[in-house]
Amino acid sequence: MKPFKIFFLVLILILQIPILPQTDTIRFAWMSDTHIGNPNAAEDLRNSVKDINSLYGINFTIISGDVTEMGLNEELELAKQILDSLKSPYYIIPGNHDCKWSESGATMFPKLWGNDRFRFEFEDYLFVGLHQGPRMRMGDGHWASEDLRWLDSTLKNISNQKRIFFVTHYPINDEIDNWYEVLERMKNYNTQAFLFGHGHTNKTYNFEGIPGVMGRSNLRAGNTVGGYTVAEIFEDTIKFYEKTPLTDEKRYWHKVVLGENNYEQSIQTKRPDFSVNESYPQVKEKWIYNSGYTNCSSPAVWENEVFTGDASGTLYGLALNTGNVVNQFKTKGPIYSSPEIKNDYVVFGSTDSNVYCINAETGKLIWKLKTDAEILGSPSIDNNIVYIGGSDRKFRAIDLNTGNIIWEFDKLNGFIETKPLIYRDKIIFGAWDTYFYCLKKNTGELLWKWKGDMEGLLYSPAACHPVASNNIVFIVAPDRKLTALDINTGEQLWRTNKYHVRESIGISEDRSKFFVKTIQDSIIAFPVSKTLPEPLWITNAEFGYDINSAQLVEKDGVLFYGTKNGLLIALNSSTGKILWKHKIGVTIINTVTPLDSKRVLVNDFDGKTILIEID
Repeated sequence: MKPFKIFFLVLILILQIPILPQTDTIRFAWMSDTHIGNPNAAEDLRNSVKDINSLYGINFTIISGDVTEMGLNEELELAKQILDSLKSPYYIIPGNHDCKWSESGATMFPKLWGNDRFRFEFEDYLFVGLHQGPRMRMGDGHWASEDLRWLDSTLKNISNQKRIFFVTHYPINDEIDNWYEVLERMKNYNTQAFLFGHGHTNKTYNFEGIPGVMGRSNLRAGNTVGGYTVAEIFEDTIKFYEKTPLTDEKRYWHKVVLGENNYEQSIQTKRPDFSVNESYPQVKEKWIYNSGYTNCSSPAVWENEVFTGDASGTLYGLALNTGNVVNQFKTKGPIYSSPEIKNDYVVFGSTDSNVYCINAETGKLIWKLKTDAEILGSPSIDNNIVYIGGSDRKFRAIDLNTGNIIWEFDKLNGFIETKPLIYRDKIIFGAWDTYFYCLKKNTGELLWKWKGDMEGLLYSPAACHPVASNNIVFIVAPDRKLTALDINTGEQLWRTNKYHVRESIGISEDRSKFFVKTIQDSIIAFPVSKTLPEPLWITNAEFGYDINSAQLVEKDGVLFYGTKNGLLIALNSSTGKILWKHKIGVTIINTVTPLDSKRVLVNDFDGKTILIEID
């Protein structure tokens, strides 16, 4: 064979050999905000998975939260089915959409994926993934106490020279109520960058010196097929590319210089301000009990004992005078249900799918009722009958003494998280299926159901505890409208969006007026009326933007409310005058339990139960 023919044959063979990437380059795919449950979301995720599988040299994939739209079990299962098609390993955390509206109380996520946080090392890098919830409540993101302990244990033996990427869902700023908890920890290590989603767009940040990178949503925009991020780590740089699935389009958009970082702890943005407490020195925290686990329930009182549950699955009985643990009862899942007490019977639900009844004095089990799914709703008790809804989309009446089911209503299309209202011969509650229900108390017969004028499950009147008086029931839903319904017929008497309310409502002890909290600063009192009334008073309580779903509670002429950022407010319920404020922390305060006008029990998301007293 002639030399030039050999040369061309060799050249052809060389051209057919793929050009391999540098072996010292780490490549990973990064998806965020897939929102399975949205139209086209499953198709967009399948396209991205197929595209990632087609790329050469992808070492692993990261998914940084909001995997689903509402945390429904079927949405999570579909997401896992699609993601399990990835050829390389993947690591995943939930986001607020997976936790806030979760019918499982955010327990299905770790059941499917083994955990809701991750830690892995790849070559010289440590990747840590941790989410902020918030679990089952509307508020800012929040680093749970139990998750911070896990982070501390993860970092305990890590060299300060180890290069770390921290993967989360929210940006590390005041979109998380205790953002500084992780930021200050990570400044002690060689953190290269925070990687997160939530904002659905490519964007860069700087968090007191630590670079932050927000990745786009995997959802399509307009007529495109969605998109995700490809990251390439070189020795001194990480580069980020936006990749359009099923095309060759790969757009470079950002890089972060890597290296040995020593962050200045003295460089700080603002931190939470507790100076309001100096203005009201008469407000004292008589005692504090901290369980160390997320607490989403309201305390209940029996004689000289306080009962409250938390994410460890424990219901605690605390001494009212000291806060010391008197007894405790352990379930097999987180407790988000607020206990209700009749005589010495304490009733509550657990995400282990049981309704429990324990003895208040001893903490011993009297009975438990197994249901078909998690119990997130709180019970109401009337005439020795327990009324409670579950995530199996059933509402039950249960005999308090035996635990036997008296009747079931099974015509729901969504789970229940609220506490039902008992009004004469009726039971009233909302569900995450867009409907508000009224049942006959003795039989469970559906008397009527009502639906608002805004479509979508996220507008369901399901987190509001309804209040009623004079045969009128009042509700506030995520649609930011205040609604009055005829309690006998379900007829809509009036409805207004004038006040921008959301889920927080309360009623006076004499049932003559009701109270609402707006999403910006104001608390308002209205007279009970079948026509749209004018406010009795409007108070600018200066709490800022607040979307907490805690209810307003009046006791002995004092109206109490706790915000999403740890501020407890007391007003004169007749005039709206602010009596005092007290900041107990930085995170969500659950619906409070006043003992009288000068004593109130408070729970917050950090796991604290506090008895507040006024001198």
